[in-house]
Amino acid sequence: MGLVVKHTGIQYTVQLNENGERINCTLRGKLRLKDDKTTNPVAVGDIVDIDLDENQKSGVIVKVHPRKNYIIRKPSNLSKQAHIVAANIDTAFLTVTFTMPEIKLEFVDRFLLTTEAYHIPTIIIVNKTDLYTTVELKRTLAEFKDIYGKAGYEILEISAAKKINIDKLKEKMKNKVSVFLGNSGVGKSTLINCVDFSQNTKTGKISDAHKSGMHTTTFYEMFKLDFGGYIIDTPGLKGFGLTDEFKKTEMYHFFPEIFKFSKNCKYNPCLHTHEPQCGVKTAVENGDIAVSRYNNYLKIINNDNTKYRY
Repeated sequence: MGLVVKHTGIQYTVQLNENGERINCTLRGKLRLKDDKTTNPVAVGDIVDIDLDENQKSGVIVKVHPRKNYIIRKPSNLSKQAHIVAANIDTAFLTVTFTMPEIKLEFVDRFLLTTEAYHIPTIIIVNKTDLYTTVELKRTLAEFKDIYGKAGYEILEISAAKKINIDKLKEKMKNKVSVFLGNSGVGKSTLINCVDFSQNTKTGKISDAHKSGMHTTTFYEMFKLDFGGYIIDTPGLKGFGLTDEFKKTEMYHFFPEIFKFSKNCKYNPCLHTHEPQCGVKTAVENGDIAVSRYNNYLKIINNDNTKYRY
């Protein structure tokens, strides 16, 4: 039995014990054929059984143990298959920035919908706060905190460059399996270096031409932290497509504040769109639910989610 700590192409790296012994593995053909809904039947964070080769230096993954949760997304190339980002997660850290690159709230809401659906506690990291010196950016930060604070999410204001609140982040990660996700260029790899410099994760520069991040992590990898626990680094995401597993009538369950006020609706079921005496629409009018969150909820239930991309 071992822990999948790296996935690149058709190769997997499996950690066999707490001492860190690792072995390169491939995937048994039956497992590849069995799962035709995802691009990767095995993900970083999975617990697996392997058969060692005669030389005891490589192996084949023959079984994946049941997962307690996972993050899954539809790739932006409109593939019918989904991709499992990571499995068996204690905390997901969604990393966002308001400049270089600028975050899109629909990306945030689609990501949070997925972590809610799969019961993954999520903390939002606002990185590069040392750059938010203008009145406009300070207002953007305040509005963001109001939107997602009302939704019940914890928000950490951090600057990897200035080492601001890194200790608070480490405390949240201690002795847990954490995954960092976000758009390219938001500073995930730099944050990982701040948390545990021994990782020496590759970092890259922002594209000045497009004000968007360049991919610096090109595969999925799990690192053991020197203060306890593990962290999973992932490639930057350009979009977060939702899978076909989500039903339109259940989508509001995964917006905590919308679900909360849905109890005040006269009719059940209620999609919170056109129905009279809808508790959710009343909450939006009263400012208890952010207009942006409600509008993104409407976009998600009314559009073909597989076509979403930035």
